[in-house]
Amino acid sequence: MNQQAFTVLDQFSFHHLLAETSGLAIVIFSGPACGSCKAWKQLLSEYRRQHPALGLFEVDVERDQGLAAEFSVFHLPALFLYRDGHYHGALSCEATTTALNEALEALSKQPPQEIP
Repeated sequence: MNQQAFTVLDQFSFHHLLAETSGLAIVIFSGPACGSCKAWKQLLSEYRRQHPALGLFEVDVERDQGLAAEFSVFHLPALFLYRDGHYHGALSCEATTTALNEALEALSKQPPQEIP
């Protein structure tokens, strides 16, 4: 897995970096001991090879518990979609390329939402 595929966000960089990001961006809230998080990060890294414009961001919930609380993250991994700097909602699907494609397409067509 390409760790450099993900831009690490913290409470100080989160909102302004995402606001400046054009196109689709996925934020994954993860933890170092989370096996499902590692699987999702691998899938997202591979997905990005086919979709190089996709922005990938990561928040380590052990380091940034405040952001995890702000987004009501109770289970890992938690994924959220941004489009052109605007929050579009939680991304919920199986960890497969097909399911990810479908979920991204459906959620990105929805109007932006208020950040939780």
